[in-house]
Amino acid sequence: MKVPFSPPDISQLEIDYVTEVLKSGWITTGPVVKEFEKKIVEFVGAEGAVALGSATAALEGALRFLGVGPGDEVIVPAYTYTSTASAVVHTGAKVIFADSAREQFEMDYDRLPGMINEHTKAIIAVDLGGMIADYDRLFEIAENSRMKFHADSSAQEVLGRIAVIADSAHAFGSSLDGKKAGEIADFTAFSFHAVKNLTTAEGGALTWKKHDGIENDEIYRYLQLYSLHGQSKDALSKNKAGSWEYDIVWPGYKCNMTNINAAIGMAQLERYKGMLSRRKELNENYRKAFAPFGLRMLDHYVNGMNSTGHLFLVRIPGASEKDRNVVISDMAKREIACNVHYKPLPMMTAYKNMGYDIADFPNAYNQYANLISIPVFSTMTDEQNQYVIDSFIDVLKNRGLI
Repeated sequence: MKVPFSPPDISQLEIDYVTEVLKSGWITTGPVVKEFEKKIVEFVGAEGAVALGSATAALEGALRFLGVGPGDEVIVPAYTYTSTASAVVHTGAKVIFADSAREQFEMDYDRLPGMINEHTKAIIAVDLGGMIADYDRLFEIAENSRMKFHADSSAQEVLGRIAVIADSAHAFGSSLDGKKAGEIADFTAFSFHAVKNLTTAEGGALTWKKHDGIENDEIYRYLQLYSLHGQSKDALSKNKAGSWEYDIVWPGYKCNMTNINAAIGMAQLERYKGMLSRRKELNENYRKAFAPFGLRMLDHYVNGMNSTGHLFLVRIPGASEKDRNVVISDMAKREIACNVHYKPLPMMTAYKNMGYDIADFPNAYNQYANLISIPVFSTMTDEQNQYVIDSFIDVLKNRGLI
C-alpha cells in the first residue's frame, strides 16, 4: 500500500469550476478572484482580504505596506519554513531569530521583550500545523514596548507599536476560543499551495483587522499595486472599451492570483467543512494509537483550539537526529512518505551565510532532532490511516525506540 505525504483533494467540483473559467475567456485576475476574496473575508471574519500568488508574497506585502525596510528589524521564529524569514530579507530589513520555548514549537515569549529595540518594526508568529500562536501574549508584548517603538511610516504611526503578523500558512480554518485565524493578528498570511488543506494549486491571501486611521481601501489598493507592477489598472479594467491608459505608480511586483486559481479555491471552500472534519478524524486516530507509547504529539483540538490539523507532528523522546532519519527511511521502504517540519532556519546554508548559528537556538534544534511529520490528508482512506499506524509502531519497536 502506498501512502503519499499530502496530495491535493480535487473533486469534480473543482474541475467544473476551472472549466467554466477556461470557457469564459478571462483566465487571469478578474471577477472570480474578487469573489474569492469576499468569501475569504466572510469565512475568517477579517476586515479585508486580497488574494495573491503565495503566502510569501502576502507576508512581504504586509511588511511593505507597513513601510518596513533597510535599517529595520523583524523578529521571526528560528523554527519555521524559509518564507517567514525570506519575506523580511526581501524588504532589506534584518531578521532577528527567536528560539523556541523549551519543549515547544512556539517562540519563547518570555525572551521577546529583551530582543526588542527602536529598530524593531514587527513580530511574525507562525501557526505551525494549524495551531494558533499566543497572539494575546504578543499584543501584550507589543503594547508594553511602545516606548521603544519608532515609527517611520504613516501606517506605523497609526499603529504606534510593533506590528503583530501571523504566518498562518497552515491555519486557514483554525480557531482559538472562537476567533479564527485571519481576524486575530494585525495582518495574516495564508497559503493555498498544493499541499495545503485548502488549495488553489499555487496562491495565498493576506487578511487584516480593522485599524482606526487606516482605511480598508487604502490597504487593498496598495496590495493591488504591489501585486501587479504598481500598475494603476488591472487587466480587467484596461480591457474595457476605451480604457487602455494606465500609470505605473511605483515599480511593484508580479504576484497576483488568477481566475483559474481562484476557481479552485471557490470549489474548495464549498467542500472545506467536510475536508477539515476528515483531517480531525485522522489526527485523532493517530493520537489514540500512539499515546500508549509515550510519543509527544501536537493536540490540535484542546484548550479552545480547533486547528486545521494540517500536520501531524510526532517527537520520539530519546531519539537522535540519526535515529529519526532512519525511521523515515524505514517508513519509505514501506512506501509511506514522511517529512520533517521543520529544519530550523539557522541550519540552512542561506542563513548560516548571514551569520546565524544553530548553537544559539538549542530549543529549536531539540524540537527538530527527533521529529517526524506523519502523512495526513483529507482523501486518506481508513486503510491507509491504519497502515501508517501499524507501520510506524512496528518500525519504532524494531529500532528499539519504544
